[in-house]
Amino acid sequence: MQYRKDKHGDDLSLLGFGCMRFSKKGSGIDIDKAEREMLEAYRAGVNYFDTAYIYGGSEAALGEIFERNGIRGNIKIATKLPQYLVGNHAALDKYFKEQLSRLRTDYVDYYLMHHLTDIAMWEKLKKVGVIDWIEEKKKSGAIRNIGFSYHGNSDGFLKILNDYDWDICQIQYNYFDEHSQAGVEGLKAAAEKNIPVVIMEPLRGGKLVGMLPESAKQVMRDSGRDWTPAEWSFRWLYNQPEVTVVLSGMNTLEMVQENCRTASDARAGELTQADFDVVAEVTRKIKENEKVGCTGCQYCMPCPKGVDIPGVFRCYNAMYIESKADGRMQYAQTVGLTRESAFPSQCVGCGKCEKHCPQQIPIREKLKEADKALRPFPYKLGIAIARKFMFRKST
Repeated sequence: MQYRKDKHGDDLSLLGFGCMRFSKKGSGIDIDKAEREMLEAYRAGVNYFDTAYIYGGSEAALGEIFERNGIRGNIKIATKLPQYLVGNHAALDKYFKEQLSRLRTDYVDYYLMHHLTDIAMWEKLKKVGVIDWIEEKKKSGAIRNIGFSYHGNSDGFLKILNDYDWDICQIQYNYFDEHSQAGVEGLKAAAEKNIPVVIMEPLRGGKLVGMLPESAKQVMRDSGRDWTPAEWSFRWLYNQPEVTVVLSGMNTLEMVQENCRTASDARAGELTQADFDVVAEVTRKIKENEKVGCTGCQYCMPCPKGVDIPGVFRCYNAMYIESKADGRMQYAQTVGLTRESAFPSQCVGCGKCEKHCPQQIPIREKLKEADKALRPFPYKLGIAIARKFMFRKST
């Protein structure tokens, strides 16, 4: 495992473990499976583990696993203040104390203001006294480093970046999103201020692996590099010295092993012009087919009317990245045949989802498009019949 320095000279593993996508067992996290995967990463040298207040069960899982294995002192925990829930000063302590309890610790290594999209959100926190609160927590040692995660445009990122003496920041960044959100401009601006940058969504929620069009995969195969699609994505990021940590939501041992190997082998500045040409062509191939730029982050959820927004968009994109039949079949299986219906037609246009979407997708408009494409009459009829059969009342 390679390491890059944080603002204060501490080593952070090039690969970080993103803890939002643990496998489920029933309605909760499969704690035993998560433990095996986390310990596999830990033994390979991963020391940065990222979670958040709203990642259901994630903080508690980390706390249990780290305590059980006695490794808290050897790793770095990053978690996040749910700033969207904070309405007064008392709420700052309320959520932080709850998080410490879940994590079974008395300090957090990296504490981030979660999901800032513009300077107004940061200004709101300042009005309830967050700066004095941060300084008190840092002085006591309860918070070692302070930062923010960001999902707005580059102008907003730069305003927040320059408004406070941050220790770390987190942005969505990958070869497909090089000029989206904070983008490469934000990455370089943070590096110029010696602020470490943690990367989220390096694979766009798996899209740059599992949902690559076949033509894009062929470009990679023809490159002469024996790299998987995931490896291409990670090596593109590791090639940039401004990147400090790349998070991956790993939920298989094979995924952990491959990603750890890449983080041990890759070097900054190693990519050739031919490699960059491959990435550019792959990006072009993806853009030929994608309908909605959804990463599956689920910030739009829950929908008040029960619409499975990420699920709908995933299937809609699958129609054009894989095949129409595949997309429609996935839709029938994962959206149409859930006990509680989750159809786009249930949308009442409240707009709540769009306020929280990091990608700024016009969700209401795209849901209408997706529903029309995914449910032509034969599929609509078939799903309705299947629902009656599957969910008929017992007599």
